[in-house]
Amino acid sequence: IEDSRAPSGSPTREIKELNGLWTFRADFSQNRNAGFEKAWFKRPLSETGPVIDMPVPSSFNDVPQDAQMRDFIGWVWYEREVWVPMRWLQDQSTRIVLRVGSAHYYSVVWVNGVLVTEHEGGHLPFEAEVGAVIRKDAGIPCRITIAVNNTLSLNTLPPGTIQYMTDHSKYPPGYFVQNINFDFFNYAGIHRSVLLYTTPEAYIDDITVQTTFLDSTGIVNYSVAVVGSDRPTVKVALVGKDGRCVATANGTTGILKVAEVNLWWPYLMHDNPGYLYSMEVRLTAESGDKDSYALPVGVRTVNVTESKFLINSKPFYFHGVNKHEDSDIRGKGFDWPLIVKDFNLLKWMGANSFRTSHYPYAEEILDVADRLGIVVIDECPGVGIKDIRSFDPISLDHHLVVMEELVRRDKNHPSVVMWSVANEPAAEMPPAGPYFKQLISHTKSLDSRPVTFITDSNYSRDQGAPYVDVICVNSYFSWYHDPGHLEVISIQLHSQFDDWYRKYQKPIIQSEYGADAVPGLHSDPPTMFTEEYQKTVLQNYHKVFDQKRKEFVVGELIWNFADFMTAQGITRVVGNKKGMFTRQRQPKTGAFLLRERYWRIANETVQTESVKNPPCAFCA
Repeated sequence: IEDSRAPSGSPTREIKELNGLWTFRADFSQNRNAGFEKAWFKRPLSETGPVIDMPVPSSFNDVPQDAQMRDFIGWVWYEREVWVPMRWLQDQSTRIVLRVGSAHYYSVVWVNGVLVTEHEGGHLPFEAEVGAVIRKDAGIPCRITIAVNNTLSLNTLPPGTIQYMTDHSKYPPGYFVQNINFDFFNYAGIHRSVLLYTTPEAYIDDITVQTTFLDSTGIVNYSVAVVGSDRPTVKVALVGKDGRCVATANGTTGILKVAEVNLWWPYLMHDNPGYLYSMEVRLTAESGDKDSYALPVGVRTVNVTESKFLINSKPFYFHGVNKHEDSDIRGKGFDWPLIVKDFNLLKWMGANSFRTSHYPYAEEILDVADRLGIVVIDECPGVGIKDIRSFDPISLDHHLVVMEELVRRDKNHPSVVMWSVANEPAAEMPPAGPYFKQLISHTKSLDSRPVTFITDSNYSRDQGAPYVDVICVNSYFSWYHDPGHLEVISIQLHSQFDDWYRKYQKPIIQSEYGADAVPGLHSDPPTMFTEEYQKTVLQNYHKVFDQKRKEFVVGELIWNFADFMTAQGITRVVGNKKGMFTRQRQPKTGAFLLRERYWRIANETVQTESVKNPPCAFCA
């Protein structure tokens, strides 16, 4: 599916998952290029030198018992041999596609020693048709080789620089370090599932839906792109949760009208949140090929006024979290138990939203958000853009491509209500204005959702703010600014909100705020890094939020949902400790404070029987 959603099995499609143990080797050569110079991809990786087992999906950094591997920068090589079903090979009209959910950062893929694709970017899927290559050697296992390089440069997203240490009295020859301007660990490897899947020769390549409603009638505008057929017959049916067909249409484009529509509502905003229809698309080509695909569809609208964020024409207030894809051992590797646990904690807390800070999350996470009614601000990997050279045309061109890939993958998710094109860029630099003007304009041309970027700049010097639909501001008063002085939070936060709104007349989200708390560290009166200090910071912010949300503040997202790993440094004690939960998902004092607050806000804004009281502690 060209819209990049994960392939779905159907009567016309099959999937073979390639997760599990892969053969792995890091290229420790001085130039990190021995694998290419010696063509490791042309033979089994085990014949090239020492190899180890590596789980996929997973970051490679924390799996080996090796400090050198944890901080490795350069090319690593993965290999897996797999038997492809004979029926796939015998039917020459069956397309066989290799898909990688994500690999950080730059990837090169070979099948049986033949180059099939390359991809730049660490958080979005890529794929290649490989049937012709596999069929040439149908009698042997298919050998898949993936080389992944996590090096970051001024033109990557996120950007970084390589610094060579040339003082040989302090460093060995060839010594270098990767410099970054973001505060999370640069985990690397194959982070999401690797799949082989099939489609017919004529197939459904892309689906786009846009929804609205009039009174009680839902309206679904759809477009279906077909490859391999000049005169396709397309039939579309919309099916409710009860299995009843509620609307049908014919053709590659059309409108489905749903009487007495069940709208997609956010969690805690309605008795029946996250309602999804199934849009079942069936293709018949003139050749006789048939294909089918089922797309979950939520009928809802999103609009922004000068002071409100509206979902289904009703004011929506974001009371949620920022997150990271991060956990012990797995790093950024996809992990279903962790995902389900995190959503249970979000529901327990009364959170109705999260931001995918600071990169696109696995699409399965968005699927769950769709079903539960959890609202998502979908962010691209534009974090750490601090060097003026990262605003050059090369960087912009890549940024545009990344936004195209992100929108193409996530455009049909009802949970996604806004795109974020960057986090805390150096927006006061003169090149930032034209850069973000073009980037935001291009994003809006791809999709009708609101667009923002997350700023920590001064309101009077921010070059990108004129082009966004919602102002999203990060601030850490009494932490990074005036550390230890809780008494200044109120006046500084009031000034922040009033200054931004006075200049831009746009709704504002407090997109980050918080303080580090080492679990179990206590002090009264509160001092920095204790749970009491974190709690008091939150309470001071909340007092101002409660005043300003009556005016133009439309949301608050705590930094962070859970503690997460960072690069080593003198300000980080085994990672960032601003989480409401530990990295192992155990609550700090702040989690209970936030739970009380979020459920109170929900009770104030929606009076339904299912919302009036929060569930018992840690009920899903």
